[in-house]
Amino acid sequence: MVVDCFSKPQIRPEEYLLACGDGNNRLVGLTWNTWGPHTATATGTDMVNDCRPYCAAGRFRPYPVTVTLSHPQPWPDHPGTQRFSTIRLLYTDTAPSPVPKDVTYKLVYEPPPTPTP
Repeated sequence: MVVDCFSKPQIRPEEYLLACGDGNNRLVGLTWNTWGPHTATATGTDMVNDCRPYCAAGRFRPYPVTVTLSHPQPWPDHPGTQRFSTIRLLYTDTAPSPVPKDVTYKLVYEPPPTPTP
């Protein structure tokens, strides 16, 4: 599985939010070619806000992309559950500036710890 920005498990999501803080980058139209215990691959579109002249006034622009999820690791606080910890985006045309055409990110969406009294 892959964990989203809200710490919810997802299997073969059609959409996946990459920019959890501001929502300015989202994968949409994901079509999963493979979904296995070690890797998953999909094609889709990366919708990226160009933030011109600033993000609130920017336009979302589409970038065709191949997505690979990999490196499953244990999901803390969910014994026996593995989650993908890496996402690779390979842009099949142009990439949003200044992002390289082939980029890998860690997926480390963890809720903040619960405060103790």
